Amino acid sequence: MGFIIFLLVGLSLYSGLHLYGFLKVKRALTFGPAATTTLIVFMAIMIFAPILVRILERMGSESMARLLAYIGYSWMGLLFLFFSSALLLDFYRLFLSIASLILPTDLSFLTLSPRHSFLISFFLSILITVYGSFEAVSIRQEYITFQTPKIPAEVGRIRIAQISDVHLGLIMGKKRLERIIRKIQTANPDILVSTGDLVDGQADNLSGLAEMLQKTTTKYGKFAITGNHEFYAGLKHSIDFTEKAGFTILRGNGLNVSGLLNIAGVDDIAGKSYAYGLMKQVSEKAMLSNLPRDQFTLFLKHRPVTDHEALGLFDLQLSGHTHKGQIFPFSLITKLFFPNQAGLLALEKNTHLYVSRGTGTWGPPIRFLAPPEVTVIDLIHQ
Repeated sequence: MGFIIFLLVGLSLYSGLHLYGFLKVKRALTFGPAATTTLIVFMAIMIFAPILVRILERMGSESMARLLAYIGYSWMGLLFLFFSSALLLDFYRLFLSIASLILPTDLSFLTLSPRHSFLISFFLSILITVYGSFEAVSIRQEYITFQTPKIPAEVGRIRIAQISDVHLGLIMGKKRLERIIRKIQTANPDILVSTGDLVDGQADNLSGLAEMLQKTTTKYGKFAITGNHEFYAGLKHSIDFTEKAGFTILRGNGLNVSGLLNIAGVDDIAGKSYAYGLMKQVSEKAMLSNLPRDQFTLFLKHRPVTDHEALGLFDLQLSGHTHKGQIFPFSLITKLFFPNQAGLLALEKNTHLYVSRGTGTWGPPIRFLAPPEVTVIDLIHQ
């Protein structure tokens, strides 16, 4: 029921964006009946494109699904950027209208016609979309260093690489995964962790990708947790894929790694409403309390929220989910829901939270002012 409400709200908002764009086009350009009808049909298809992509996937029409995914999701990003810039110009025009009523000065020379406003917004959104498609594949390495007495002196340093929100599927395929793996291999980590949303698509669209990840080995192992998209894509096949890729999945449990540190992880809360009965719901406090406190505890949790009762029972929580908005200014919206949407944050009781911007993309295959990352965390004996 919760997913149906989410879907209806999402379709309503997305339809509203299309209506706004349609009205802007009609005011700025002269369209005949045929062109107007074509635009309406195109926009209707784009509104339902995400649903049509999933239907085509399940029907086995992978090529058609991939083509529609690229067109539909690229259009989604372009439309959002157009809406953002056009809305900003609407506020500019409103400000001039109010100012002209208050000030005795003639401000008409500063006004923009509907046509000029549309053209500025349209070409600006195209430029950002093109730039964003390059930013989306320009994966950065973010380095963090922790000095702690909980790492054995004889070991000296343990290096952890974090990937998050890769969203392997129709768009995030072999070429993009190769880029990610190269970044991981360059870092040469002792441990690799995935903090959710490793997969996004149906099982048949992931052919060969698990084997690529499986060949990426580390000294002390690879560990993963579920994100919301593991439940959306189908929990069973998501877990099968992740295990085939060589990860140990932590679902409400923790373990000790080679007597050096503890790693614990929990399921994403999406399992509550989307996959009733499949989510392993546990008390974070109780789970973490069972781990030895004299060793460094790494806690994997998809969403960057913390349980106050669990503070002090882990040293570092690694999260993702937000993508830092993925496309600015959407980051202004995600920040309302997740104030800690990217970077390192010191918490109470000598604990820390690090939120990854994500390694892949969801929806539009573009990023703007939120580049993807592979995070490298060095735990050094103090």
